[in-house]
Amino acid sequence: MYTATTRAICVTVRPQYLPDQSDPAKSQYVWAYQVRIENKGDFTVQLRSRHWKITDGLGRLQEVKGPGVVGKTPMLRPGDVFEYTSGTPLSTPSGIMGGTYQMVSESGENFDIEIPDFSLDTPTAKRNLN
Repeated sequence: MYTATTRAICVTVRPQYLPDQSDPAKSQYVWAYQVRIENKGDFTVQLRSRHWKITDGLGRLQEVKGPGVVGKTPMLRPGDVFEYTSGTPLSTPSGIMGGTYQMVSESGENFDIEIPDFSLDTPTAKRNLN
């Protein structure tokens, strides 16, 4: 589990390798990751967009930007939690992901919150400190 807190918004990510959707013989590796976003602050925020940075085991960077997450732009009141699951493929048996969510407060202030960097490793991959 990987966690980061920015301005009282806590983001926790739990990655999981999916061997049934992967094909190492074809250099295809797939992970799911569960994200939990918890508003521990005293103001309401809305998630507007995401910016992921995905680096494979060879150091190749792919950036993914777009509105919301899984087709949603959740509103989080104080104490609210939003959870979703998504996934990513890589052509190497390990990599690393992280990024930011752009949030907007009730007053209209836009700010970014950190998505913690998390490691993507197959059970047989050599462990690297990315």
